Amino acid sequence: MDKILLNRIEFYGFHGVFPEEKKLGQRFIIDLELETPLETAGKTDDMNDSIDYGEVYGIVKEIVEGEPKDLIEAVAETMAATLFQMFKTLEACRIKVTKPDPPIQGHYESVAVEIYRERNNE
Repeated sequence: MDKILLNRIEFYGFHGVFPEEKKLGQRFIIDLELETPLETAGKTDDMNDSIDYGEVYGIVKEIVEGEPKDLIEAVAETMAATLFQMFKTLEACRIKVTKPDPPIQGHYESVAVEIYRERNNE
């Protein structure tokens, strides 16, 4: 399957279980893999035959910088549902939400969740 990739896009949001996360906020890094047919777009050179990744960026920005959620799992699910709603040619997506600086003790690079969702054609 053809893919559109948006790699390591970074936003500042207020998601987290702890009150200080919702008050102070933190960085979130998003990786997206959007499965969609691209052959027609490659032949026609017409954006209407593809998915506008600038629009995808705006949608993801609105979700990450928008209403706080407790879990990054919920952030990822909201992204997937919204992208399927907005882009009818989107067949599947892989979304990774990374918190590089979560308020937990220990030595680590980051914590993240990654989901893979396919369009439900029922």
